[in-house]
Amino acid sequence: MWARHDRAEPGAGATVADDSAAGPDRRTAGPPNGRRGGRPGGRVELVGLTKRYGDHEAVAGIDLVIEPGEFFSLLGPSGCGKTTTLRMIAGFEEPDAGAVRIDGVDMSRVPAHRRPVNTVFQNYALFPHLDVVGNVSYGLRWRKDLSKSERTRRVADAISLVRLDGLERRRPAQLSGGQQQRVALARALVLRPAVLLLDEPLGALDAKLRKALQGELAALQREVGITFCYVTHDQEEALTMSDRLAVMDRGRVVGIGSPRQVYEEPMNAFVADFLGVANLLRPDGAVPTAEGEWEVRLGAFRLRVLGTPPTSSPARLVIRPECVRLLPPPAEGENVVPAIVDEVVYVGAVTTVVTRLPGGATVQALVANREPHPWRVGMPVAVQLPAERLRLV
Repeated sequence: MWARHDRAEPGAGATVADDSAAGPDRRTAGPPNGRRGGRPGGRVELVGLTKRYGDHEAVAGIDLVIEPGEFFSLLGPSGCGKTTTLRMIAGFEEPDAGAVRIDGVDMSRVPAHRRPVNTVFQNYALFPHLDVVGNVSYGLRWRKDLSKSERTRRVADAISLVRLDGLERRRPAQLSGGQQQRVALARALVLRPAVLLLDEPLGALDAKLRKALQGELAALQREVGITFCYVTHDQEEALTMSDRLAVMDRGRVVGIGSPRQVYEEPMNAFVADFLGVANLLRPDGAVPTAEGEWEVRLGAFRLRVLGTPPTSSPARLVIRPECVRLLPPPAEGENVVPAIVDEVVYVGAVTTVVTRLPGGATVQALVANREPHPWRVGMPVAVQLPAERLRLV
């Protein structure tokens, strides 16, 4: 369990943590109503936020609100603008247009060290000659409003919070990668910022340790109640830890919502394809048949689809592999299409079965490996695409 952390008083400032630079939802959908404790505030508003580098528009007019106490992730491929957005919130980059507001105050022209934020980077930038206490306490040296005893107490609380008790006198070279990451977090949290910005802080760790620390980081955020803005290109990280997330592409937000909303109800084909694995089929036409229902033509077959497409001319039909059902032929029923098994790939807990529909389109299905399954390459199969799991985008 994470140790409880003393909450910060309103109005406390912070300096930058990087000293060298001086299936799906983990919680209920939607933003929490304020913090789970701690100082009030931490609301971030991005209004028409824009950043250009020459002719390249890295961030193209983002409008976004991060609620107080929320774990919010910016997710997207390399070069989509997520890190540039984070750096403008931190104050390392100045926007060309728009505003960054924290608790209603425009921070767009406020220098980084005067903003109520702290930043943890993938490169933790720990001082190699300082031990854990020295690294964690470094930022407090400049706080003239704190007594020596208060600084000592805050450092001890931060170290306990990230479970580094007993390692206070070790230097970074004597710590594992995961322990160094915790030192960087403690150094950021000891200053009690309103918002903690994290730029792929688990990126330097191996896959097993990353997975373990995902849960720890989410638990830490719940404990301290500080607004977290987390940048990652790792879909599993974003889905596992976030209250809400925004998917970015070419400097724009192309999807936003709770992990479950964004994963199960993608707004467009890019979001569906980037976030996890998706079957993207190109329909031959779609007509409404009832309120909230559509009939979609897929070659010679007619499929019933629930929901309303975001545009009047949908381009893709989306279904996740775990929602596809495989039935022995001949099979009848709603949204059943005959197919041939093209490929069978064992991946541990599940087997991926790739099928080919009449006309050449492929559909992947996931089959749990609880017991042997009958599917072999070249076998005929009936593919059922449940109407409630299909989406038009």
